[in-house]
Amino acid sequence: MLKAINTKTLIAILAALTAIGSAVIYQSHEAHKAAAILQQQQHDAEERNKEDEAFRKKVEQDKKRHNSAAGNEGKTWKGYIP
Repeated sequence: MLKAINTKTLIAILAALTAIGSAVIYQSHEAHKAAAILQQQQHDAEERNKEDEAFRKKVEQDKKRHNSAAGNEGKTWKGYIP
């Protein structure tokens, strides 16, 4: 009788340890997934910042080019005779 109780207790302990182990493995897997997602988001943010910076530079160059053309506009109208 005592041997049967000890066996049942051992089986219950092993089942509990298995459940705890699977929970730890699941948590570890989820942590790795979260880390991968975070890394991807950081990479995407860096790429977006690079694209934004390139766009800002392009806009600044376009402004400079547009302003230089506007600065020369008065010279073209001086020779206009209607």
